[in-house]
Amino acid sequence: MKVTEFSNKTKVDNVRPEWEKYLGKEDFISYKPSYVGGTERDKFEKFTFPAEKTGDITYYLYNPTKNGAIRQCGKYPLLVFIHGATNSFDGRICISHSGGEMFATADYQQKMDGGAFILVPLANEKKDENGELCDSWNEKYFPYLKDIINKTVNDNPISDIIIAGGSSGGYMTWGMVLNYPELFDGCIPVSSGFMPSISQLETLEKNGVNVLYACGRHDEFGCYKKEYSEIYDYISTMKNGICYTPEWTRNGDHGVASLFFGIEMGQHCMITQVQANLIYDDGAPYCDKIPNGITGWIKTCHRNKE
Repeated sequence: MKVTEFSNKTKVDNVRPEWEKYLGKEDFISYKPSYVGGTERDKFEKFTFPAEKTGDITYYLYNPTKNGAIRQCGKYPLLVFIHGATNSFDGRICISHSGGEMFATADYQQKMDGGAFILVPLANEKKDENGELCDSWNEKYFPYLKDIINKTVNDNPISDIIIAGGSSGGYMTWGMVLNYPELFDGCIPVSSGFMPSISQLETLEKNGVNVLYACGRHDEFGCYKKEYSEIYDYISTMKNGICYTPEWTRNGDHGVASLFFGIEMGQHCMITQVQANLIYDDGAPYCDKIPNGITGWIKTCHRNKE
């Protein structure tokens, strides 16, 4: 989806989010993340994987060994980022939309003990004659994504596999780990309207899959739901589970996030917090349970797998 450019003044004067009335006296609205996107995208190589039922799948791969990384402990983790609906129309820019680009920066790579591979597959999305999205991620992609991941692992020095995604990418993240729990060491479903059952979470726990679920309570698309409270509680009690459901989705400056794509969705796009490593600009963690950010959490995943 293309971003419509609005000046901050235009936004303040004319585009006021519905949830603004719930802000505290000390809160302020923040209109963009602090990190600068687009700096790392050219480091990702483009590949195509044959897929009869979905159409051939384009994917992008960041290879740390081709970008100067030397990992002290041998093999590298593989981070798989799944984009949200309509993002694939932007091609390579989807690397940023998916939440994966900043993990290719030298800073994030160093924080992961010398680097990580980053894989960003694209759905073959289509629009109908009215310009509405009519084809995107679905269950037909599951076996092909598994094959792409396995090929990447077989061709490279990779150990742990962590999958993450926001919105419909969150749905695909759940779908992949529920269908192939033995494949993954960790998952980060973000702002997903789908939630697994407790019995499905028990299966993930038995397989040693680390779960970090994230969703803001003012999500404009209603992904945070009170009827899921039992599931949120269960994730929090899992041996390797963290449930992060803050009152507000915030940018690195601590401001409440607003993002206007023709519809306000700043609270839905918590994937921007993930891309910010869940660390504020002043160094404070977004979540006390994740004091060293996503990069620190990634380093613990392989240690927890039985």
